[in-house]
Amino acid sequence: MNERKQKILIVDDSEMNRSILADMLGEEFEIMEACDGIEAVNILRSYSVELSLVLLDIVMPKMDGLEVLAMMNNYKWIQNIPVIMISAESSSSYIGRAYELGATDYIQRPFDVAVVHRRAQNAIMLYSKQKNLIGLVEDQIYEKQKDQSLLINILSHIVEFRNGESGLHVLHIYTMTEILLQNLMKMTDQYPLTPQEISLIATASSLHDIGKIAVDLNILNKRGKLTLDESEMLKKHVEYGEQMLNDIPFNQNEPLLRISREICRFHHERYDGSGYPNGLKGDDIPISAQVVALADVYDELTSREPDREPVPHDEAIEMILSGKCGAFNPVLLKVLQFSADRIRADLRVSSLSGNSRKDVERITREAISRSGNRVSQRTLDLLEREREKYRFIASDSREILFEVYRDPAMISFLDDGGEKLGVDATVTDPFTDGKMIACFGEETLKKLFDLITSATSENPKVSLDCVINIQGKPCKCHIVIMTQFSRSPASDKYEFESAIGKIYT
Repeated sequence: MNERKQKILIVDDSEMNRSILADMLGEEFEIMEACDGIEAVNILRSYSVELSLVLLDIVMPKMDGLEVLAMMNNYKWIQNIPVIMISAESSSSYIGRAYELGATDYIQRPFDVAVVHRRAQNAIMLYSKQKNLIGLVEDQIYEKQKDQSLLINILSHIVEFRNGESGLHVLHIYTMTEILLQNLMKMTDQYPLTPQEISLIATASSLHDIGKIAVDLNILNKRGKLTLDESEMLKKHVEYGEQMLNDIPFNQNEPLLRISREICRFHHERYDGSGYPNGLKGDDIPISAQVVALADVYDELTSREPDREPVPHDEAIEMILSGKCGAFNPVLLKVLQFSADRIRADLRVSSLSGNSRKDVERITREAISRSGNRVSQRTLDLLEREREKYRFIASDSREILFEVYRDPAMISFLDDGGEKLGVDATVTDPFTDGKMIACFGEETLKKLFDLITSATSENPKVSLDCVINIQGKPCKCHIVIMTQFSRSPASDKYEFESAIGKIYT
């Protein structure tokens, strides 16, 4: 009987790179693949308990490898799944940050089959003992929490269905409540909560609108503005929800039930006393209800409604911070501002299915120079396809492509790249060109050419994270440059010829 293979997840936006790694490891391991960080997180949600290793690229669109590592930390996956970073990036800042976030090892491209095999096996062995020791206890806790959450989610989804809303609202409130509480604990000791209490509040948040079951369906699903009487009837849902939970004839002293009652009744209270049903002020409102109220308002703003389009994330955050959506605890507003990027990323992941639509495969510029390695037909087909598609993809790329010449210094932007940046298509002296200085700044231009100067034929790829001004607006970007060398017949040494680069905004 054949032993079941361990699962490895390969995450890389280049299908060529994924195929090469699959060729190396496919005989020994069962391979799963993800083309970007969002797809990887969705696979981790579904298969985290089955995965033995993740091979994770750093630079990817949508969500990069460091963001995936941060998500793995947030959801505690990193405790049980070793991660080996795979990238051509050699910057110490990238590698150092990856290790800080829990990466086990780092492999630089181009890949060596023996190194990949040995490091994959070592990483899996390192984690296997830990998994065996805590496996039984973890399984019991997981099953108990899963059953509890499942029952609550079934009940809350019934409310969502009756209200004509998407079940994503429940998931969003849960996710955002957990994020806000975790960051609240990092930023202040004003509201001391244990990890167990945070988990309970996040779980109980799913029941915040359970009282809507008792509200007239015509009021719940009415389009347009409610009458004064209808509005008052809708407000009653907070009292109905509390009463439903009070009427449960058992386990009334359970923390989950107590917190659920608090959230049901008080999640429409406001910090200045303008809310309902009791008009409570300040910290007379339980912190559980304060956090759920904030999450509820954000999700209402950013969700599509029959009579309006969703408000963009940044605008929704600004509306809440400026007081346009009612008064909230100033401490929680600081936490919201601090958590904004993580909220955007986590809710984006939870809103997408595991079958994320793939972007056009990016071009691989790295030579496959290994000998004696097994190369699949898939890899050969991909290589041929990339050769055929290079010119077309380069002309239609969403990134800004450019060529660099070092002596004399000159930059040429391909297609409409110069127009996008607000500079000329060809710049013969970047250090004196006013448009280039306005766009990149003198310091960034110097860094770019210094990086090119430092490149060698053995390490031809360099990169830079910086802020540039695109059409007058500051924009964070990642610049990757592949330098090209040719062998000099006279000296038999490699000399710099030119470079080609991409600006990812």
